[in-house]
Amino acid sequence: MALGDSILGYLAAAQARHVTRRFNRACDNATREQDAVLRQFLQATAGSEFARTFGLDRVRTYADYVSAAPIQSYEEIRPYVQRLRDGHIASLFAPDTRMLMFALTSGTTAEPKYIPVTDWVLNSSRTGWNIWGVKAILDHPGTIVRPIVQVTSPMDNHKTPTGIPCGAITGLLANNQKRLVRRYYTSPPSIAHIADSQAKYYTIMRLAIPRDVAWMVTANPSTLLLLARTADEHRDMMIRDIRDGTLSESMDVPTDVRASLRSRLKRDPVCARRLERLVSQHDGLYPKHYWNLGFRAHWLGGSMGLYESQFPEWYGDTPARDIGLIASEGRMSIPVDDGTSSGVLAIRTQFYEFIPESDYGTPQPKTLRSHEVEVGGAYFIVLTNGSGLYRYDMGDRVRVTGWSGESPMIEFLSRDSHSSSMAGEKLTEDQIVLAMKQSTTGNYTITSFVLAPRFEGTPRYRLYVDAADAGAAASLESAFEQALCEISVEYADKRKSLRLSAVELMCLPPGFLRSRDHQLRRQRSHTAEQFKHQYLLPRPNLDDDLSAAATQFAPAG
Repeated sequence: MALGDSILGYLAAAQARHVTRRFNRACDNATREQDAVLRQFLQATAGSEFARTFGLDRVRTYADYVSAAPIQSYEEIRPYVQRLRDGHIASLFAPDTRMLMFALTSGTTAEPKYIPVTDWVLNSSRTGWNIWGVKAILDHPGTIVRPIVQVTSPMDNHKTPTGIPCGAITGLLANNQKRLVRRYYTSPPSIAHIADSQAKYYTIMRLAIPRDVAWMVTANPSTLLLLARTADEHRDMMIRDIRDGTLSESMDVPTDVRASLRSRLKRDPVCARRLERLVSQHDGLYPKHYWNLGFRAHWLGGSMGLYESQFPEWYGDTPARDIGLIASEGRMSIPVDDGTSSGVLAIRTQFYEFIPESDYGTPQPKTLRSHEVEVGGAYFIVLTNGSGLYRYDMGDRVRVTGWSGESPMIEFLSRDSHSSSMAGEKLTEDQIVLAMKQSTTGNYTITSFVLAPRFEGTPRYRLYVDAADAGAAASLESAFEQALCEISVEYADKRKSLRLSAVELMCLPPGFLRSRDHQLRRQRSHTAEQFKHQYLLPRPNLDDDLSAAATQFAPAG
């Protein structure tokens, strides 16, 4: 390590310990911190149309807040956000609030959610990442002031009529990262603007492989697997590019991005020869051989844990640290240990309420403060935050796993029972019903079908329909796939980035779904009047009966 890096390492370690102590003190006084956070958010909306509608200017206590503002979904907040996008800041915020961007994520309709990002949101996001990062680095000696592989998306997919960028908040965070941290990123922010996924993954690895990478971070674990596979699949070209100081013209990288990378593309024949030896020894190019990784960072909770079995082949026994329960709406937890999705509630970034699982979906559900939850209990999170979301139902189901001072520790379990997410696509039952309506033209509609997540190699969805329906709806498979991409920006992104395969159509014997629903209704006789056909299965491999029926029917079909 160079003298400059040694000095930076000493200073960074001292700062890390200071940040950790502050975080621990905040956890010890979590209830007081939460009260202060709620006051901040109520001040931020003072004088807005939203505040006047619900009388938030008169709120003084949490009890006042609950009485004034109902729990809301995004669709109820959408009209205020639409006026905000049109330039009317006072629809949701105090008039002098500065809008930085809108973070895009899928909604329950074809129109995506636009989550407002203000200076407060940016600063709180940076704070949350800083706390997470310094704890992770302190827990893995030897990873400080060494290169980091991180993957981001552009913050400016498009702009509002008033010129405000709309895209991924990861792009904004990358552009506003501290200079000390940015110095150790293996890729510049311009990489986010490579639209072709294979070219993006290849370029990231072209820049990273010659470096002494300490750790890798991205939300989705499948991205790290795709990075490793892409480098291996193109290993001859990769070694040649590293030896010659080039970036292959066969990769679809925009001219301006290539120009931004020119100074980073150094000739490195020593590294190339080392890689050639590794390929000869191991019959492939694997990160576990060419890097000395301290840890990898990505989601571990929910269905994301299914990817873990694939990592040893590529990354060996490198430990994994969950990045926390994070969405476009904000950070909700800060994991502090390897190998678990459990993390400390991010008490200084948002105000939290929790709906007990048994109350979720009722007209007036009971809500609890963070200090009122119980270990082992399952709850749905309700947020109030700097994005102008007040008593906002996230739809995320979590379990309380313990305590850190007065702050609960939570782990992500799933979205609600009417959603599915294997690669971060967050499909909802409303979306797939809409996709089916758009996929069938004229007077013909399919009213009974099931979409099931399948985790075999690259995850995909199976669309189960009656054989007669499939025959009547020409090109149903491709039409349904296209409709899903148009309706869900998250699904389209995961398909484009190769993290999901295309929908697979499976034909069932005539009347099978009707008979299946009849049997399920009889099994649930005590709640038969509440039975509803389930169009979307929430977790992978719950479709064994459907798969068996379709497989047996296929030869006759």
